[in-house]
Amino acid sequence: MCMTDPIADMLTRIRNARQARKEQVTVPASNLKIGVAQILKEEGYVKKYKVIRSTKNKQGVLKLTLRFDDETQCVIEGLARVSRPGRRVYVGHDHSQKSHGGVGVLILSTSQGIMTDKEARRRRIGGEVLCSVW
Repeated sequence: MCMTDPIADMLTRIRNARQARKEQVTVPASNLKIGVAQILKEEGYVKKYKVIRSTKNKQGVLKLTLRFDDETQCVIEGLARVSRPGRRVYVGHDHSQKSHGGVGVLILSTSQGIMTDKEARRRRIGGEVLCSVW
């Protein structure tokens, strides 16, 4: 199966798990997805993540444990893919774009790795806006 947008697939799986109130969601692993998962953990949207390597599956699996506030409501209110394969969105180091009025976080792919918009502004670097989480 050929997937043209693996990040959109990851976000959709998280969105579906959130809707179904599932605590865990698995996605095929990649370095980019692991970077996004690390940001989600640092920002408090997921409890933990684990990369499970397999001898059968070279790629491995990324297992995310979503965070719920009072065991009923997921702390992730929404996820949106910003930059897509057909329309890439880039920002410079002085960007003022914020996710939902500063409530959420933008995840960027930069020359220095995957990071939040706040971190990119602090380091004065730009990059591709992967997604928005709020």
